[in-house]
Amino acid sequence: MRLVSRHRIWQIFADAGLVALAWYIAFQVRFDKGVPARYDEFLEPDVFLAVVAVKMAVFVAFGLYDHWWRYVSIRDMWRSFLAVTVASTAAVVVVYLWNPVDGWRLPRGIIAIDWMLVLALVTGVRLLVRTLIERPSPRALVSRGKEVLVVGAGDAGQLVIREMLKSRGLGYTPTALVDDDPRKKNMRLHGIRVLGTTDDLPRLLADQKPSEVIIAIPSAPGDVRQKVVNACRNAGVPVKTLPGVHELIAGDLNLSQQLREVQVEDVLGRDSVELDIPSIASYIAGSTVLVTGAGGSIGSELCRQVAALGAAQIVLVEHAENALVTIERELQHERRFTATVPVLADVKDRVKLRRLFERHRPDVVFHAAAYKHVPLMEANPLESVRNNVVGTKVIAETASEYGVNRFVLVSTDKAVRPKNVLGQTKALCEWLVEAAAARGANGTSFISVRFGNVLGSSGSVIPLFRRQIARGGPVTVTHPDMERYFMTIPEAVQLIVQAGAIGESGDIFVLDMGEPVKIVDLAHNMIRLSGKEPGRDIPIEFIGVRPGEKLHEDLWAEGEAAVPTSHPKILRAACRPVDPVWLDDELAELERLAAAGETVEIVARLGELMRSPQRLQVTAAEAETTV
Repeated sequence: MRLVSRHRIWQIFADAGLVALAWYIAFQVRFDKGVPARYDEFLEPDVFLAVVAVKMAVFVAFGLYDHWWRYVSIRDMWRSFLAVTVASTAAVVVVYLWNPVDGWRLPRGIIAIDWMLVLALVTGVRLLVRTLIERPSPRALVSRGKEVLVVGAGDAGQLVIREMLKSRGLGYTPTALVDDDPRKKNMRLHGIRVLGTTDDLPRLLADQKPSEVIIAIPSAPGDVRQKVVNACRNAGVPVKTLPGVHELIAGDLNLSQQLREVQVEDVLGRDSVELDIPSIASYIAGSTVLVTGAGGSIGSELCRQVAALGAAQIVLVEHAENALVTIERELQHERRFTATVPVLADVKDRVKLRRLFERHRPDVVFHAAAYKHVPLMEANPLESVRNNVVGTKVIAETASEYGVNRFVLVSTDKAVRPKNVLGQTKALCEWLVEAAAARGANGTSFISVRFGNVLGSSGSVIPLFRRQIARGGPVTVTHPDMERYFMTIPEAVQLIVQAGAIGESGDIFVLDMGEPVKIVDLAHNMIRLSGKEPGRDIPIEFIGVRPGEKLHEDLWAEGEAAVPTSHPKILRAACRPVDPVWLDDELAELERLAAAGETVEIVARLGELMRSPQRLQVTAAEAETTV
């Protein structure tokens, strides 16, 4: 039997009275000319008490008193329906057992009417309590604090409005709604009317003159948010957004904490990613997962999502002490995932990695450790080769040696038609993984995932622009035609994890990055979102293309074909495989040059490797033709 909080004992007494009332009324309704004498025994106090006791015991067992009535939900209504049905059945059985001779004479009409009355009274009183508590009183609709217009009349919108009306301390008064579904026009949510669509927003802002606009569509694509932001900026009205659809589903809405200014990630974002959770869970849940570069932008998000997917243990491999401490503390203290193994290590250290794999025997490896800044790698090509190429070679060979199930390389669009040292080293990393797959040692599946820039990653353009805007400018852009593909960090990582689930050994996956974004447009957006005007309040300065940079990045190399996969946002790059024997010889030479500190020679060698036709494996047909 469930224990009921003493604060909800009054709920039990209220329901007991309703159950008794329903039993009495059922007889009065069934016999409109008076209850016949032969049924008087069913209205005796002892029968009343038995019926009430049985039904209340069932109600308690079904958890009808685990929540305050003011928070009753649709799920609670269905639970009440089931509880009333079981309780009515149990009561009929008890009445029969109470008096087997007369119990069978209980009219079936009484049973049906009693069931309907109990269901109506029990559910009705709960809805009535919630309605009375949440109904906006005349005083509640009088302006207090900011008058706001809410964009979105869906589930999130109604939750936002309900919270505003219920919590006066927030200082918000909802005055109108906007929704792009024309069928919702003139409908009301908690007494607040939908006045039109986002196309009507400029007119509504002029008519309503709200203090603030709130976007209550957590899954809205970037162009919708941008449209709202533009209308609000033109009208001089501040705009905020409600992020995190999972918080809303969980019922953890807290406007004071979740409402925030619209950021550039919101207006550049695209439709939310739909994950195939069963396929992901099949290789992550219960597994030991090793993440290299665990403290970086991608690596740390990989750790968060792997923990959420039910990994048994996460081995955090990171070369930077502070970054490792940060992600370990977040996982253990904030996310309550204690099965972490922080390892301060360099992926080039073969001896330490072998000890690590020997001890923890990881099932899955996500290799996210890499140097990634183009100008820095141009100035330090030896370190780029050592960390990116040699590090990937060591971790891939160790994973194969210890029979890891899946090895997923985090690659970049800079590996396509590379014009800089970073891109050339990442192309070699892809070839390394492809060659490891061709060898097929110990059954490890080797997969590469290629994507473009991630919004807000450490050292990326967005944090730089934010600092420059905070200082009052200028915002520095390399070239007016410079453009890049962008994706949010969570979206990129979700697709990386998904690719690990659907990939076969040797696959190179390319994430759907949408349309490229001009960096100068990104700068304009960020300046306007800060409440300034580009050129007038914050100057934009063009500083020229940096060493190794390309104006336009590519996602597909020459000779690669895009092949659809089971996931609409993941494509497979079909291409000629690299020759593993040729690659081994070239990597040995690169390692020798790096160890000898031959900077000029190693840069020249990288360029030659990218142009070398010998790198492609000769097919059987080509070999036969050559002979």
